Amino acid sequence: MSNVIRISEAASVAMHAMVFLASESGRVVPSKEIASMLGSSEAHLAKVLQRLAKAGLVSSTRGPKGGFVLRRPAREISLLEVYEAIEGQLEETKCLLGRPICHGGKCIFGDLLKQIDQRTKKYLTKNKLSHLASVFKG
Repeated sequence: MSNVIRISEAASVAMHAMVFLASESGRVVPSKEIASMLGSSEAHLAKVLQRLAKAGLVSSTRGPKGGFVLRRPAREISLLEVYEAIEGQLEETKCLLGRPICHGGKCIFGDLLKQIDQRTKKYLTKNKLSHLASVFKG
């Protein structure tokens, strides 16, 4: 089944992992625990967390008590920032066929794609990790 909004598995894992870390209130969380909570492979999660660390969103600690923690307060980090750390800048949807068959004329979808893009960007920008942390709390 196809989705209207396409978010890669890596971006989805990143956003969920970051919200989970936000729910842990500054506790250093082992990657194994995050992977288990998300039902993700630890290897895939490790690659995602590495990209988040490179973007300055998480810090890692090595060793038996090691793991990951948010680098900044959850109230300062939006889902858009997490998404863009993985996927790059969120861009406007172009022709769904990948080529301008309408030749600049009217699209069969009207302004639907533009509306979806705007609402998605607004949602990702507005929602901070702190707003969503309750999803993982009992």
